[in-house]
Amino acid sequence: MQEKIKAIEQVFEELDNEITVFQSQTKLHCVAGCGLCCKKPDIEATPLEFLPFAHYLYQKGEAEKVLEQLENNPQDICIIFKAFETANGGTCTEYKYRGLICRLFGFSARIDKYGKPELATCKIIKETQAEDYNKTVNGIGEGRIAIPVMRDYYFKLRAIDASLTDKFYPINIAIKEAIEKVLLYYSYR
Repeated sequence: MQEKIKAIEQVFEELDNEITVFQSQTKLHCVAGCGLCCKKPDIEATPLEFLPFAHYLYQKGEAEKVLEQLENNPQDICIIFKAFETANGGTCTEYKYRGLICRLFGFSARIDKYGKPELATCKIIKETQAEDYNKTVNGIGEGRIAIPVMRDYYFKLRAIDASLTDKFYPINIAIKEAIEKVLLYYSYR
């Protein structure tokens, strides 16, 4: 289990470094406190990308409590997202342990039907940073700007454990599955 978690964290660190370079080159950034992408009820993830979070919860003695919360209070919005009470937006309460999809969205590319990278970002970035967004899209299209590719990072996770990446679930179910895997692992230790 610890080897898997370390391997996942290495993939995340590699991606975070690549995104940092991309952001410094393009000047694209999330609007502070936005959280609109986290409010989408149809975000899907794999259990593997939340193993580090589940392990962290186990180490803090909170895995069972969070599992119970997920089972008794099912919700569509990610359990680790906290909406602001006084304003529109919110924040990730466990940013260090967010999943791969959370890291990728906004600053990575999907591959289009012609095999070309296509920036996957939000409407807010497109509208509020239009000039930088357009320069970035052109730079990616011309091959001047390197961008992390979603598919590549999902393949890297799949190489760690294919069985925990073969199916995508609603994000809270993926978190629940990860917690159950960690609890099962430690129950036999």
